[in-house]
Amino acid sequence: MLKSFLLFAAVVLLVLASASAPARSPQDTATAPSAKNGAKLSPEAHAKAKKLYEQDCALCHNSSGDGKTDLAKDMQLNLLDWTDPKSLSTMSDQALFDAIRKGKGKMPPEDEGRASNENVHNLVAYIRKMAKDQSTTTAAPATTVAPVAPAATEPAPATAPATPPPATAPSR
Repeated sequence: MLKSFLLFAAVVLLVLASASAPARSPQDTATAPSAKNGAKLSPEAHAKAKKLYEQDCALCHNSSGDGKTDLAKDMQLNLLDWTDPKSLSTMSDQALFDAIRKGKGKMPPEDEGRASNENVHNLVAYIRKMAKDQSTTTAAPATTVAPVAPAATEPAPATAPATPPPATAPSR
């Protein structure tokens, strides 16, 4: 009897949790660019994302995205360095979107009145681009080894032997 009651309670909680979760509209998922999938922002979307980043994110995360600001230091925040490709490699676009939209830790949420879902998706792509831009500028330049020209066929300077050659016995 106790098992059936617990099972019933778990099912009810699951149903309530799924019913109260906000449903994503098909438009949100259809217009969401995925930076991991290689989608690029249009110049207009890039400019809007950059402006939104500068207004709402750069204060703590820095204009470069390295997370090293006086405010972050004063608030004792340990922020990811978005210029390092490894820092975001394990985070999905959805996880970044959720962190921006809902907030995380001391980070306030990005209100829908300030940025639409499309703008937040563009912001995710903009943040991912920081690491891509950094990796291309800090990558070691490709070095090519110049072929070595063959040595000129100039005769080697004659050197006198250090010791005289041995005398040979006359042959009979």
